[in-house]
Amino acid sequence: MAYEFKATRRVEFSDTDMAGIMHFSNFFRFMETAEHGFFRSLGFSIAPEPSETAVGWPRVHAQCDFKAPLRFEDMVEIHLLVREKKSKALSYLFKFSRINSGLPMEVARGTVTVVCVRHEGAKMTACAIPKTVADKIDQAPPEALL
Repeated sequence: MAYEFKATRRVEFSDTDMAGIMHFSNFFRFMETAEHGFFRSLGFSIAPEPSETAVGWPRVHAQCDFKAPLRFEDMVEIHLLVREKKSKALSYLFKFSRINSGLPMEVARGTVTVVCVRHEGAKMTACAIPKTVADKIDQAPPEALL
């Protein structure tokens, strides 16, 4: 069972603000990049084709704390860890590290909590994470979350 995934992205010019620093909102986009990659690595899509068993994953909580800026052309590793796994929800921890050269430097940490839902017309109802998905995801050991 998996509890972590790593994605690498380059900070593009369009990711930065007028000060040349990656805009805070883009950290959340990078978190989604890692989450989607995590699901793909398990053989699933975060947005499967519509069917009677298809589920969605709306965000119910998101935050990010910043330690150092990222700038245009910086390479960043986004390390996703499953912080908590419940019957209907997953909470992720994301560690952002600049990996341009030398030792990686952690520049931010974020968390996102998603709830598994079924769509019933315009209404969403929380539901258990499908067994096929839940069986492939584990909670990270406490020492990995440090």
